Amino acid sequence: MMPLAMAQPGENLKLVALHGGYRMRKRLADLGLTLNMPLRLVQGNGHGPLIVAVKDTRLAIGRGMAHHIMVEPLE
Repeated sequence: MMPLAMAQPGENLKLVALHGGYRMRKRLADLGLTLNMPLRLVQGNGHGPLIVAVKDTRLAIGRGMAHHIMVEPLE
């Protein structure tokens, strides 16, 4: 298990935990992120937000928030 911010672009992942306060968890749930869902990191190198592909949608997630999203490689 690792934070989303540490994943490599192009990696297929599974969301395993959401750490942080109620407002952050609610915000991520409102965006459609739920536990055990597959996602793919599209862009995450350098500075700026991470781009995550979830189903047919792409989301921009700030690096601070990405440190609270725990993922593991999808097998």
